[in-house]
Amino acid sequence: MAGDQVTLLDFWASPFGMRVRIALAEKGVKYEYSDKDLRNKSALLLQMNPVHKKIPVLVHNGKPVCESLIIVQYIDEAWKDKAPLLPSDPYQGVQSRFWADFVDKKTLGYVDVALLPFYCWFYAYETIGNFSIEADCPKLIAYCKRCLQKESVSKSLEDPQKVSDFVVMMRKKLGLD
Repeated sequence: MAGDQVTLLDFWASPFGMRVRIALAEKGVKYEYSDKDLRNKSALLLQMNPVHKKIPVLVHNGKPVCESLIIVQYIDEAWKDKAPLLPSDPYQGVQSRFWADFVDKKTLGYVDVALLPFYCWFYAYETIGNFSIEADCPKLIAYCKRCLQKESVSKSLEDPQKVSDFVVMMRKKLGLD
């Protein structure tokens, strides 16, 4: 959809926003990124998402789409000509939403886009919780690492150390440490 105006209202560490960034990258959609301060919500964010007042919000030609998985579905439908995220068969599409039925395939699908943003938060969870996700779920970590080989994924996810530093800072700010 050449000439479209696409803006993503987001917060850099949000796994929900990362879902949207992966889907946009998979589709090759050019967009303006607008990082939002979640403590001081902008007038634009409140106007575009007056119900939940949360990120992410995709603004496509002035029309807002809210909630990350709904945005991913919208992206898949609005830019149908490139890299489908859901199978075209309705039943398979429903199955894909429920189960990661093609997780091991090279094609990135809806379930993959929903799960992968949490990968960059795993290090923070492990550090704070003093456990190893890889020790308990080696197949999950191996799957995530395979997906990181895709440029659309690796360039859309935040650095796990940066996310962990952010979590530590927020915990201190909130008096949890």
